[in-house]
Amino acid sequence: MTIWVIAGMILIGLITGLVTSLIGASGVAVVVPALTLFFGVNSHMAIGTSLLVDVVTSIAVAISYFYHGNVRLKASLWITVGSIIGAQIGSKWAGAISDQKLNIVFAIVLIISEIMTFRKKNTSFDPNKGLHISNVVLQTILLLVIGLVIGMISGLVGAGGGVMILLAIVFILHYPMHQAVGTSTVIMAITALSSLTGYARVGNVDWKLGIFITIGALIAGIIGARFANKISEAKLNKIVAIIFILLGVLMVGMRFL
Repeated sequence: MTIWVIAGMILIGLITGLVTSLIGASGVAVVVPALTLFFGVNSHMAIGTSLLVDVVTSIAVAISYFYHGNVRLKASLWITVGSIIGAQIGSKWAGAISDQKLNIVFAIVLIISEIMTFRKKNTSFDPNKGLHISNVVLQTILLLVIGLVIGMISGLVGAGGGVMILLAIVFILHYPMHQAVGTSTVIMAITALSSLTGYARVGNVDWKLGIFITIGALIAGIIGARFANKISEAKLNKIVAIIFILLGVLMVGMRFL
């Protein structure tokens, strides 16, 4: 491995860490295109490697958000449980899908996430909105189903589920953006770990590349999380929207290369 490859991996990690720390999203949108297009890594291996980066980076970022009181896990517990189960199912299906089809599924998932984000007209917190089901059993089942779907998509396309988890927390549970991002990173770390075991089991993780990417991701993730926790809710909302737009444009552009 040359010094330029190592530098490239660390650069990918720096970008990934910023994305994770600022919007609580998986670095898959950065890692997978970079590894497949510029370094010739096949999709399955790229996805497995991105999950490794997600696990380590999300834990580091989540610690910072937790320190600032921006992690709420109680209401999201059942989403986490569902996502762990779904991630195992999705990672098993992924092995039976060709690289080309997996790339298509990956692009579709990101496009759908973008559409849902663009339709959100107001991201400010309103305690009177969100999921309010008086029947505890029905609410638990709904949260489990949400987590199950997120986990299955996560395991299938390699995303730690951060974008989808963030959308679910903002749109359904209606958390403030800081708490949504902080909680999302915690759930993503757990979900990504579940998916990672599935990919590692069949040898679809490049540990050497993953370590170098993770080094960069940790540096940027820790710095980005400190910045994000200090800015206002309105500014964080704008940053999330801008990054979503950039990621959407990036992924659409990559599909045509």
